[in-house]
Amino acid sequence: MDRWQYLGLLGLCVTMTLPLEIIGGARVYRRPKALLTTLAPVVVLFGGWDLLAVRHSEWRYSRRYTLGWWLLGLPVEEWLFFLVVPACAMLTYEVLARRRRP
Repeated sequence: MDRWQYLGLLGLCVTMTLPLEIIGGARVYRRPKALLTTLAPVVVLFGGWDLLAVRHSEWRYSRRYTLGWWLLGLPVEEWLFFLVVPACAMLTYEVLARRRRP
């Protein structure tokens, strides 16, 4: 069960913020170009940072808490983290910004 914790937390983030798109009117997923423009630098910058840290033994991932599927030297969950967390942040920001606009 431990192997699913990281993925489960990411799923929980998506589940908790998805209503912001549907009910809150965030319109983040309906603007794929804006979403990609936001996510691409995050994936490149932080993915590269993690890859360097792993390569230099400054950072490692516990196989106990990941599924064991690796992509380009990082667990798949870590790549998903770079997509899920910024998308959830965008959803939250858009809903809060809409409320502040007159």
